[in-house]
Amino acid sequence: MQKIVVPGEKLSDAQIRIENTISDSKGTFSCIMGSYDDEKKVLVPLEGLWNPKRDDQVVGVVEEDKGNMYIINLNAPYKGLMLSKFLEFELKAGDIITAIVKELEKGGTVMLLRPRVLEGGKIISVKPSKIPRIIGKGNTMIKQITDGTGSSITIGLNGVIWLNGGNVDLATSAILKVEEEAHTSGLTERIRDMLTEKVL
Repeated sequence: MQKIVVPGEKLSDAQIRIENTISDSKGTFSCIMGSYDDEKKVLVPLEGLWNPKRDDQVVGVVEEDKGNMYIINLNAPYKGLMLSKFLEFELKAGDIITAIVKELEKGGTVMLLRPRVLEGGKIISVKPSKIPRIIGKGNTMIKQITDGTGSSITIGLNGVIWLNGGNVDLATSAILKVEEEAHTSGLTERIRDMLTEKVL
């Protein structure tokens, strides 16, 4: 089970060798704010991870139908939760959806609203910190990719992107290139050249 921990928080009564922790006779303690997986004994820094905010658009996969609520996998330390009484249609496990964040509750649960099912296609994961570069100023980068590939693309601020139709493989390659080279100059031109070469 994953949980969000803060510096100084005890992870275990035992002394365990885990990166980003310190241990003494009283146990093992986190040195950072991060996501701790108790089963795998792994502590991942939250830096660079998605920090949910109200009205964020996300893309996720329905993980479980509990009757009165749905659990949504957001590929993040947080689980999405959607109450079925507010929905006009039913969801099922495995559905890919896009939704809007209503609020982040204590314990790391993200309440979601206004889901829309994304039919077919595929999803890829990128570092959430790279999403602004993938979108581009004034949507310029993502428009260039959609125009150059004919793909329909929905971006979640949680770092999950859905692609469907057109040249999905080329769109995927372009997005991953932007993620990898986000810090470099001249990227817009390189992506344009990449799309043009593949189309010709």
